Amino acid sequence: MSGLLALLDDVAGIAKVAAASIDDVAAQAVKAGAKAAGAVIDDAAVTPKYLHGFAAHRELPVIWRIAKGSFKNKLLFLLPAALLLSSFAPWLISPLLMLGGAYLCFEGAEKIYHVLVPHDEHHVFPEDAPGDPAHLEEAKASGAIKTDFILSAEIMTIALAAIPPSNIWMQAATLALVGIGITVAVYGAVALIVKADDVGLYAAQNGNFALTRSLGRGLVRAMPGFMKLLTIVGTAAMLWVGGSIIIHGFEVMGFGTLGHLIHDWAAAVGHMVPESYSGFVEWAAKATMDGVFGLTLGMLLIPVATKVIAPIVGLFTGKSAQH
Repeated sequence: MSGLLALLDDVAGIAKVAAASIDDVAAQAVKAGAKAAGAVIDDAAVTPKYLHGFAAHRELPVIWRIAKGSFKNKLLFLLPAALLLSSFAPWLISPLLMLGGAYLCFEGAEKIYHVLVPHDEHHVFPEDAPGDPAHLEEAKASGAIKTDFILSAEIMTIALAAIPPSNIWMQAATLALVGIGITVAVYGAVALIVKADDVGLYAAQNGNFALTRSLGRGLVRAMPGFMKLLTIVGTAAMLWVGGSIIIHGFEVMGFGTLGHLIHDWAAAVGHMVPESYSGFVEWAAKATMDGVFGLTLGMLLIPVATKVIAPIVGLFTGKSAQH
């Protein structure tokens, strides 16, 4: 009887350790996912453009197809690559993270540049070519999955860098939870955004009450503005996160002057307001300065990408390189 009680006590102890490990994984996944906010918002803002031109009844199947591709990108390709990197070349994490941060800065700055200096777009994408609907769906879904791979690589690298040192199984579980959670959140949000017009139109035309019809019309009218707001927030988040990644990378490499200056300036701004608001104001000031740095770096990268990198890519692909 005492042996059975001892066994049950051991099982209970193991269960407590397992529960604590699960809590640790969940907590680390939330923190790591928050660090990747810029890339996540960008992912949610970019994906709806790939659904333009589809019949309403094909939108959700295409979103599910892209989401499955995103799960595959994160869990089958990027997760093992991240674990190998962490185990055998951890020194590469910071440079790769800075490379991803530079890409975010470039993306955000390019969007702003196109608003400030409008010009005719002459991009020709395979998915825009005429053809049967099945071919169009295949081309657009493939394009979205390729774009997702780039954004997912940023997300997983940022998440990996945010995970405290631990054993490989804890890292794997945390990264898997981050990948699954972010994919569900992004493509769930995309589905809601894409179908909001249809829901509003249905309510406006078929609502049983005047209030329902009014809400439906309001939803239809609000969606274009919401999409613009989402683009603005996504661009700001890219510049903020990209800039902060680069600045932190410099600090890791021993060049912490800029990071220390921004920290001191943000703290000084925080002290100008009542203590109850100082934490938020300090964070906002730091995020703003990180974003300004990201915008400046991104603007400097635009000619490098268009005049140097794009022609080199064109030499290897045999095509005129487009962003």
